[in-house]
Amino acid sequence: MALPEILQGMKVVITNVFRRKETVAYPEVRRQPFPRYKGRHILDRHPDGLEKCIGCELCAGACPADAILVVGAENTPEARFSPGERYAQIYQINYLRCIFCGLCVEACPTEALLMTTEYEISGDSRDGLIYTKDQLIVDAPIIRHWETKKELPPDVWVGESSGRASTDNQ
Repeated sequence: MALPEILQGMKVVITNVFRRKETVAYPEVRRQPFPRYKGRHILDRHPDGLEKCIGCELCAGACPADAILVVGAENTPEARFSPGERYAQIYQINYLRCIFCGLCVEACPTEALLMTTEYEISGDSRDGLIYTKDQLIVDAPIIRHWETKKELPPDVWVGESSGRASTDNQ
């Protein structure tokens, strides 16, 4: 029989039943992600305002989930969007498919695609989670949906926000 395993499992359950619960009043209290956290994508610009994306479609080719759609077009002398010959006419990221692996960022030759530490990605419909080029090019800081009253550093455990901070891995 498996009686020792059952008793060991019951011991774990009983010790955790009486432990203090670790909850956070999200979104008023939110935890900062670690600096290397891979969150929402953004498309960067050059300091002169031109787009860094040249429409090469390497990010779409590197995406294992097929979440990126890029359609490149030629720049004309009267309408220049990027410093190269091409630009991304259509750029979309489907966050329903994205697995946040960062391979698209690694594949970008011009460093136009970046990943931020922003983790609030929500939409009221399936179409709301397909971010277009206008949503991905960010000229101002990303606006959050809800106001934050307190922000915890990434190395503070959630249940210990009332005073003492711990960096132990328990």
